[in-house]
Amino acid sequence: MVLNDQMRGYQTVLRSVYLQKKEKKTRKHRKNGYMRLSRNGMESKQIWRWAIGGVGRSMSTKKKLDHSQKTPMGGGGGVRGILLDSSAILSSDTLHTGADYLLRKLRYSNIPTGLLYAVDLTEAKVVSLLEKLAHEYSLERFVYNPSCMDDTVNAVSLAWKNNGATILHVVSNDNEGLVPKSLNSDWINVVVNVDGDGTSKNLSGIVIEKLEELPLTICELNRKCSEDNVVVGYIMKPSREEDFAKRGAFPLNPTENGLIFLPLTFDLPMLYQLKKVDIVIHKATDEISSIERSNSCDHSGNIIYTTRMLELQRYIGELPDCCVIDPFDNIFPVVDRLKVQEILLGLANLKTESRHKIRGAYFLQVDNFEDVQFEQRLHEAKLSLPSIVKPQVACGVAEAHSMAIVFKAVDFLGLSVPLPAVVQEYVDHSSTLFKMYVLGEKVFYAVKNSTPNADILKNSSEKNGSKPLLFDSLKSLPIDGSKMKEQPDLDIELVTGAATYLRRVLDLTIFGFDVVIQEGTRDHVIVDVNYLPSFKEVPNEIVIPAFWDAIRMKYRLRKGVRV
Repeated sequence: MVLNDQMRGYQTVLRSVYLQKKEKKTRKHRKNGYMRLSRNGMESKQIWRWAIGGVGRSMSTKKKLDHSQKTPMGGGGGVRGILLDSSAILSSDTLHTGADYLLRKLRYSNIPTGLLYAVDLTEAKVVSLLEKLAHEYSLERFVYNPSCMDDTVNAVSLAWKNNGATILHVVSNDNEGLVPKSLNSDWINVVVNVDGDGTSKNLSGIVIEKLEELPLTICELNRKCSEDNVVVGYIMKPSREEDFAKRGAFPLNPTENGLIFLPLTFDLPMLYQLKKVDIVIHKATDEISSIERSNSCDHSGNIIYTTRMLELQRYIGELPDCCVIDPFDNIFPVVDRLKVQEILLGLANLKTESRHKIRGAYFLQVDNFEDVQFEQRLHEAKLSLPSIVKPQVACGVAEAHSMAIVFKAVDFLGLSVPLPAVVQEYVDHSSTLFKMYVLGEKVFYAVKNSTPNADILKNSSEKNGSKPLLFDSLKSLPIDGSKMKEQPDLDIELVTGAATYLRRVLDLTIFGFDVVIQEGTRDHVIVDVNYLPSFKEVPNEIVIPAFWDAIRMKYRLRKGVRV
């Protein structure tokens, strides 16, 4: 199905579409910025379109995901608030080990978190630090009088709505003499052994040795609320984790479909943590040390992960019931651009009713640019100039994104793109790139400005002696800065068919691929495939629940549960 003429008129830079598999009766309407389309008189897949700056409200005014007032799946219980006594996170004006880690995890946990300190605290430096922490990590502040702790308990209970869940009062063993001996039934003391002497006078609460243990404690309490709750352990580099977390993707409180997200850390015994989770989601490509080339058909052995990731793999191997999204061996094809190109050749067998076709770009694998038959090989691979040259290794190592657009055959000699490399067809595509995001059986796309057509690039390169255009695709992609041209029609049937094919062949749950539409032929050409993309162009309130659904669906399939 091709989007109709009405859709072309929207002056937007970014758009996203949610393709849902359920079939609906024929209808077309707009509501709150979404449009649902179907063919007249025919059933079709449900299509949701979000136009930023076009139809509806902008993302900045859309309602954010909010689970702070929701009870866990299966009813009440769980944790409704976390009150951190100042003694638990700092000594004098110095943060305890693990305090920064804990505050970062709690900031986007969807659990109200407060900072508690004494009214008679007189050290200006300490007060200033507490205020800074409260501002930086969005903490509520509560001041208590040691002789009237009951008043503090009542004040916090009123501030955080009672939904049958528990408030955790986190205090150091140095300061536990100040906590009330008898709390309301919905309060639990958590004593942190900050001085490491292993002693605690607390008899009714929970004792932990490190601040890093608190998310695990919260997770275990929340899990007890319902037997349907499932714990998802996640691990990725801090910047990526924060990007997901600030969008509400990793709540410690159960999601609507019963997922609880637990950050995995190498500061605690990994095997112990893995025994507490049902699912592990990772971005293993963040932890690649090197990639070795091999002629073996078993590509997975070529990835050399960091020591930490190897440790994680080893422990997961000891837990056969642990569901991994996605298995490490399934990641390799998206790390190897040559392997991806070979997989895309299978699109030729895709059966559709479309007048157009979807394919991978024409390509040639190169080990040596000095090959005397190099130009002949380019011709045989249906490659003309300009062509784009990419390292064969797609991610995880230095220079994986160092690329070049080459205009003359002689300029391949001495080209500073790491070898082995893949020479790829440069497609004239009206400077428009469609970023496709696949989450389980759901597919989204966003439209972005892209590189100019070949004639514009050639004119620009002539000013520089037609030398190759070198760039880092993560930083300095040569984008056409002119006004966005009329957007080419995306053939929904083609891209959803390709998504289904790639999901089956790659056996991945969450991945993305980039599509350009060739001028003239209208071929839909896939130019890149990647694992666990950010899908940041799609509004949170749409894509995050889809992210959770994809994880839950994978778990059910892994366990053989009917869905």
